[in-house]
Amino acid sequence: MSDDVLRIRTPISIKYQYSAGPRVSSHLLGLMDGRFVGKRCPVCELVYMPPRNGTCAKCGALLGEDVEVGQRGTITTFCVVNVPFLGQTIKIPYVSATILLDGADMGMQHLIQEVDAADVRMGMRVEPVWRPREEWQPSLENVLHFRPTGEPDAPFESYAGHL
Repeated sequence: MSDDVLRIRTPISIKYQYSAGPRVSSHLLGLMDGRFVGKRCPVCELVYMPPRNGTCAKCGALLGEDVEVGQRGTITTFCVVNVPFLGQTIKIPYVSATILLDGADMGMQHLIQEVDAADVRMGMRVEPVWRPREEWQPSLENVLHFRPTGEPDAPFESYAGHL
């Protein structure tokens, strides 16, 4: 008989501090005001939302001026999640989507709620649902999820280059 341990399950965590830096700070401050603030590349003029620390992925230039983008956006791609995970609080099935906010050139990931997962589609117009203001922090977690606006779907050509 062996006394070897075959398996052990134990909780583990890592605590860290994040320093936003000059190119992301305005984005986080914008979230404290209920606004989406991205950065524009001064060379190719792409608008990154959320912004990156550093350079434009297309041309390599340092990102420049702040750009406030729209509250609404278009679902470009999405995934219906049917697999449960430990600590899950979202009812399955749920949708994780890439959302191209109006005025941005890069999509952002977020949850789509307040609609059946089977009814979510590319081109669907969505808007954010914000936490109560007293709970806001400099974080994208201020947005609980996105929901359909009821607007007509965006034409495929308007987001085809962002897939």
